[in-house]
Amino acid sequence: MFRIGIFDSGVGGLTVQRAVLDALPGADTLYLGDTARVPYGTKSAETVTQYSLRNARFLARHGIDVLVVACNTASAVALPALRTELTVPVIGVVDPGARVAARASRTGRIGVIGTQGTVASGAYQAAIRRERPGAEVIARACPLFVPLAEEGWTDPADEVVRGVARRYLSPLAGAGIDTLVLGCTHYPLLAAAIGAELPGVTLVDSAAAVAAEVRATFGGGAGPADHRFFVTDAPEKFLAVAGRFLGRPVTAADHVDV
Repeated sequence: MFRIGIFDSGVGGLTVQRAVLDALPGADTLYLGDTARVPYGTKSAETVTQYSLRNARFLARHGIDVLVVACNTASAVALPALRTELTVPVIGVVDPGARVAARASRTGRIGVIGTQGTVASGAYQAAIRRERPGAEVIARACPLFVPLAEEGWTDPADEVVRGVARRYLSPLAGAGIDTLVLGCTHYPLLAAAIGAELPGVTLVDSAAAVAAEVRATFGGGAGPADHRFFVTDAPEKFLAVAGRFLGRPVTAADHVDV
């Protein structure tokens, strides 16, 4: 059976797992949320890399065939170290999302929103320009989108949601972008609110791009699949919101020390 390891700093990476399950229903998955150390987006690149290596080693001990780094911040800074450490393929969310955005944009004016760490790393900006030289990339950190998603405050009609989205996104609307990369795993839950502030702009969810890449490269296996969930702190808090991100019930998560 084909086994996919997935890690994130917390619950947001379940949006990536959701896309993977939709694309590869026959594959086993192991999901690790590093809830003891969340968030990664405000930490240094060195710290994020060390956390990512611990997560990867834990999943590798469970016999995974491929590692998906669902965290945008970890994908932006830790992939070289992870690929040196592991003997299995490692796929991050940055390059697949950048490829889709570069192809989708008509004008080459592309926006990126993410955590402070992801935006400051310049990873999406560089990846988009590799795919489309000459592209104009406008990046903006939107940190308050994360707690909104985790609280379930995602309705575009909600005045708080609408006000935060407008505050963050109005500079991007003014810049005339035609494509926007949702560069954080929490942001797809706010896609309706984001789209309402940027009418006509194509939204790119890196999760779907990652799932398509895994399927195209490795196939999906066959037969009934097994899915296990691990967290480094507070399983009950993880379980309280996990179903909202995964789009299906999550009834158990093991507490582990990595």
